[in-house]
Amino acid sequence: MLQKMKKIQVFGNKKDLQSVVDVLYQTGTVHLEDVSRRILPGSTLLRRMEVERGGELSSAMVKLNGIHAALPKAEVDPRVYDSLYQSFQKGSPDQVLRRANEIIDELGPKTKDLISRKSDLEFTLSSLARYEQIIRKIQPLEDQLPILEGFEVTVILIQSEFRDILEIVRNAMVELTRNQFELISADIDEKTIAAVTVFNKKYSEHVHSFLFSQNVNEVRLPQEYLGRPFHEILAMIEEKKKSSLEQIRRIDSDLANLGDAWYPEISVLKRILDDRVNESSVYGKFGQTDFTFLIEGWIPVKALKRTKSALHEMFGERVVVHELMLTPEQEDEAPTFYDNPRIVKPFEFLMGLVSPPRYREIDPTPILALFFPFFFGLMVGDVAYGLIILGIALLVKWKYRGEAWIQNLGSILIISSISAIFFGFLYGEFFGNLGEEMGWLHPIEIMGVTLNRIEAMVPLLVFSIAIGVFHVFLGLTLGIINAYRKRVGCTKHICEKLGMMVVILGLLIVIAGAAGILSENLLYPGIGLMIVAAVLILYGGGFFGIFEIISTVGNILSYARIMAIGMTSVILALVANELGGMMEVAAVGVLVAALLHILNIALAMFSPFLHSLRLHLVEFDTKFYEGGGKLYKPFRREEQPG
Repeated sequence: MLQKMKKIQVFGNKKDLQSVVDVLYQTGTVHLEDVSRRILPGSTLLRRMEVERGGELSSAMVKLNGIHAALPKAEVDPRVYDSLYQSFQKGSPDQVLRRANEIIDELGPKTKDLISRKSDLEFTLSSLARYEQIIRKIQPLEDQLPILEGFEVTVILIQSEFRDILEIVRNAMVELTRNQFELISADIDEKTIAAVTVFNKKYSEHVHSFLFSQNVNEVRLPQEYLGRPFHEILAMIEEKKKSSLEQIRRIDSDLANLGDAWYPEISVLKRILDDRVNESSVYGKFGQTDFTFLIEGWIPVKALKRTKSALHEMFGERVVVHELMLTPEQEDEAPTFYDNPRIVKPFEFLMGLVSPPRYREIDPTPILALFFPFFFGLMVGDVAYGLIILGIALLVKWKYRGEAWIQNLGSILIISSISAIFFGFLYGEFFGNLGEEMGWLHPIEIMGVTLNRIEAMVPLLVFSIAIGVFHVFLGLTLGIINAYRKRVGCTKHICEKLGMMVVILGLLIVIAGAAGILSENLLYPGIGLMIVAAVLILYGGGFFGIFEIISTVGNILSYARIMAIGMTSVILALVANELGGMMEVAAVGVLVAALLHILNIALAMFSPFLHSLRLHLVEFDTKFYEGGGKLYKPFRREEQPG
């Protein structure tokens, strides 16, 4: 159900504004409204509040976040954290900002220098690893290279499938160097060919330009490695790697020491600055006079007393909370705050598929939570399938504990699977008719009618339609209540929906009378009800309201899908068992049956789920639900994922 809301205004002296905003942010109960939209241009009494020092706070927060990210993550004693947090919270915003800037000035250059050096060393290590890998590949060619003064050596790596490019390079080198070069190539491995070229240095620019234009992978070694044998280069690389790793270890140690000394205080300041930046972002919604501020917003009634107490405890009579008296039309502007029991909460996720209800509308979520598992269980109706779906839902919830939407979906499947197990017990189904064949289960009989779905197709079809009549009637009844709550044009809405219920009732009496289920004497009263209903519908919905009768009858008939989809599932289960039993080899039979049951379970998880949802959103909700509301978003710290 939706929580009752109150609209409040908070007044006070401007010097208390920051602290008042801080209390509201920590209490996290007020959905702020933009007062500035009502301020007329040129108004001298009430003006829009300007954001002060927002840039300074944001700048300090960004710099502090950088330092915090640079330091190794350290475990912080909660008692130390809380003590620091309380200490800074008692201080003024200026004191917090000043302390943050002191830390930034002291640690900023140090951490920046350490991180920069570490980054350079890591890049060096990456380059050395690449050089080492290449040199080890071309080392077998070293004996074939001539040693000439004034000549340059370069290496290119070519994928084996492009070996034809070597001939292109060779021909170009003849022209570029006037035939003063040597080119040696060899397969390094199955995928790579290494080619080493030796040419006069005076042709370097032309040669490198040509290789670049051919998009070949040219390896240019650092200056200090040129002219040296490959084994010396490898030794130098190894020495350089050791030196770089040692320097990285020293830098990590320095960062760890800084973290031990500063991490708790920086973590606290980071959170406080983050809060202050969030708080300052809403200043533009406030109003102000020369000496006072005005904050306006919606608050759940159950949170009003707590919020008032928090403000009174901090500011006494200096800050006033005023509850506004609103007209019903103004109440329609209240945000929608779902406040359902824990078992209903997951179904709010499904309501997210449509726009939220308006404040004075009935919340369909509890009804959805009741009927959705009921429909799902009626359709799936198999003890084994229900148990497997339950296991899958529990596994998914356990594996994706940090994903809120998966948790909600998993909870819905758990509740629905229990319903499927219950109806499976009534139908006597365990992997279709396997449970009955093995003597584990038997379909229940009610008033002499068996619930075996294959034998009770007609009774189950009638039952599905009866559910549809009840569900649609419930929707129309809620529509009448919603119309009464709105009080604007409610008479016509009530007449239309009441007329729709009466015409359906009359139609059912006529059909039952004609079919001999009821006395023929009831035919005329049934027709009379339909005539009366037509008058009500014409008054409430006009001529097109008559067409709604056909639509409503179609809505009711749609509930026949409960029987049809359930029948499809049980027939497929029977086919799986029969087909498996026809196999001459037992293992093959079990495998065939298992595969078909897996397919059936997969279909059972999706098709009944979607059709249960459709029966609510399309057939049921349209009888009373308009939506178009806005969700309650209190001013507070957003929950961090994970």
